[in-house]
Amino acid sequence: MAAVESHMLELGTKAPDFDLPIANPEVDDLDGDRRALDDYDDASALVVMFICNHCPYVHHVEPALVETARVYGERGAQFVAICANDAENYPDDSFEKMTERAEEKEYPFPYLQDETQEVAKAYQAACTPDFYVFNKDRELVYRGRYDETRPNNGMAHGQDLHAALDAVLNSGTLPDEQHPSMGCSIKWKPGNAPA
Repeated sequence: MAAVESHMLELGTKAPDFDLPIANPEVDDLDGDRRALDDYDDASALVVMFICNHCPYVHHVEPALVETARVYGERGAQFVAICANDAENYPDDSFEKMTERAEEKEYPFPYLQDETQEVAKAYQAACTPDFYVFNKDRELVYRGRYDETRPNNGMAHGQDLHAALDAVLNSGTLPDEQHPSMGCSIKWKPGNAPA
């Protein structure tokens, strides 16, 4: 299982825009079959996550991540998951399979498909899972890993992401040391991988 590390997008970067189809529209009270960045303007913090259905690194953090989203969602944070993988070559990551996964795992967050992969490029996403935390002004304050655990090496607990969210929601100090995430590479369409 070859893993790649995430890129560390520059802190302070404004949240790149997105407007993507949602696989689980019943998760929120918004209308329509798409979700956009400005749908979450009221959130005290925004967590954008690049995940997918088939990655063992995502499977490792998934149960704890679902609980993290529930707990911090009650405190004013909004979580948004995006799958950018090439569904043609990785059918487990198709829109239909995304809908099934969101239902099966009871995702408390919208699960969006980035079919063109333009959003993943804008965020400089490299792997799944990959996490980005934006403050109320939608400035990047954290990017990197959920925690230090890996598949078959500890139980996921989310300490790194929790510390960042606690700081944002409590107007505290963000961690100086931020570690890249690690996981399966984004499955880019042929000729679509960033330079």
